[in-house]
Amino acid sequence: MCGIVGLFLKNPSLRPELGARLSEMLITMSDRGPDSAGIAIYGQSDSGRSKITVQSANPADDFSALSNQLVSQLGKEFQIEINDTHAVLSVESGDVQFVKQAIKEQFSGLRIMSSGEAVEMYKEVGPPAEVVHRFGLDRMSGSHGIGHTRMATESAVTTLGAHPFSTGPDQCLVHNGSLSNHNNLRRQLRRAGIHFETENDTEVAAAYLSSRIDCGVSLGDALEGALEDLDGFYTFVVSTRNGFGVLRDPIACKPAVLAETDDYVAFGSEYRALADLPRIKQATVWEPEPAMVYFWEH
Repeated sequence: MCGIVGLFLKNPSLRPELGARLSEMLITMSDRGPDSAGIAIYGQSDSGRSKITVQSANPADDFSALSNQLVSQLGKEFQIEINDTHAVLSVESGDVQFVKQAIKEQFSGLRIMSSGEAVEMYKEVGPPAEVVHRFGLDRMSGSHGIGHTRMATESAVTTLGAHPFSTGPDQCLVHNGSLSNHNNLRRQLRRAGIHFETENDTEVAAAYLSSRIDCGVSLGDALEGALEDLDGFYTFVVSTRNGFGVLRDPIACKPAVLAETDDYVAFGSEYRALADLPRIKQATVWEPEPAMVYFWEH
């Protein structure tokens, strides 16, 4: 079944509240998916630097070894902020591919969650309240973010199988539904050189969008293309460094609601996820139309 939330802040003065608001929305959707939960949050970016979020089942040993190894290989210092089973590396943007390759080749216990100038991603097995508390998500600030609580149907309940999925710089996706052609599409994308970490159909959708964007297509046009190329039932919420988008399949059997004020745009699988947002009674509230792309940018 799964539950999705998203919050895009138009008013910069509300950014210190993003984590708290998004966490409340996610916890409200707990009964739609108690298996695992996650949030991608877009915070402050530093010029010339990028973030890489990694996860480990053995963080005490892995993160220490990673830090020592990268300092040795890069010949320069970098920042690492450890948060429970996750760590966010801040590296020079020109070193991102080197660091990601070093992690994949030398640290089998580490998994790359996301990378980009602004995004940080935290996801683990467990209900939303537990995941929020574990990482202190309610204390984070930022301009926008998306979240997901999962009821597994297509693949195993694991950290990697949890949402969001990130397959491109500052690109994340959460999904409620099921894709019927993900196996064929995964094979096509693999032939194009794309690597997959899971058998989850949502990772295929994320990789499809990233592959289209890599070809120079805008996110809006990539979402339009998804209507032709992705079969099944789905509601997607997609985030980029500057934006936030929503797409439902042409049948639109999966629930979705949007709300907009002068201060924010909010998404929830159900209205109750939005009910405690400020000035929600004065918001424009509507159900997204089938097969229509909605997108907002800073």
